[in-house]
Amino acid sequence: MTDNSFAPSPVSSVNPADETDFGFRSVPKEDKKNLVRAVFDSVASKYDVMNDVMSLGIHRVWKRIFVTELGPQPGLSLLDLAGGTGDITFGWLKGGGGPTIMTDINASMLSVGRDRAINQGLVSDLSFCVVDAEAIPLRDMSVDRVSIAFGLRNCTDKLAVIREARRVLRPGGRFLCLEFSKVQVAALAPIYDTWSFKVLPTMGGLIAKDRESYQYLAESIRMFPDQETLADMFRQAGLSHVKYQSLSGGIAAIHSGWRL
Repeated sequence: MTDNSFAPSPVSSVNPADETDFGFRSVPKEDKKNLVRAVFDSVASKYDVMNDVMSLGIHRVWKRIFVTELGPQPGLSLLDLAGGTGDITFGWLKGGGGPTIMTDINASMLSVGRDRAINQGLVSDLSFCVVDAEAIPLRDMSVDRVSIAFGLRNCTDKLAVIREARRVLRPGGRFLCLEFSKVQVAALAPIYDTWSFKVLPTMGGLIAKDRESYQYLAESIRMFPDQETLADMFRQAGLSHVKYQSLSGGIAAIHSGWRL
């Protein structure tokens, strides 16, 4: 018997083209950004603690691999989309990367990241900006690397984000995305489902005092495209030499593509 307890319920809509997913719910597209902002306004102060709890600390390993893939060099610039509390930006700068713009659509998250940057003395080559990744306020071909880590699944129009990333990349530039993905080890799937939908919301309620936001985050992972589908979206956006690397049995994956 198939267990459908962690699957989204069918949702009927008069105008499905005008709706998008917010976890397992279907909502009007124009509402999603405000709903996502509310989630991250709520969890910003406990975001780093909950990341460690949610992944048992493994997110730190994934991010180190991701930063290595970005290839920090003094002469290269980085635009970090959905930069959150700054882990990718800080890894880039500490690894010897050049000028960085750390962005997030959520001012509360960006504020936490800015405070962390000040505390770590990482502000000399760093600027901050509240940015909607679907409409990046930079000129064409202006940066060498674009990154987004655990942020793409919260965007309403994911293909628009990837196209914008390509637009602002210089020729020879690279876009990399680290995101939760499709588990590829069958024995791991039921354990992961139980952890995601039963343990994490409970921990979110205890630690961040917000069970509902962590229920959404678990649901948003399941609604995100799998590895091959996201790779196809990279190609559709005009990126070349697209590849991906699954991490921890597919729990997460790094996708990358170049602007030629």
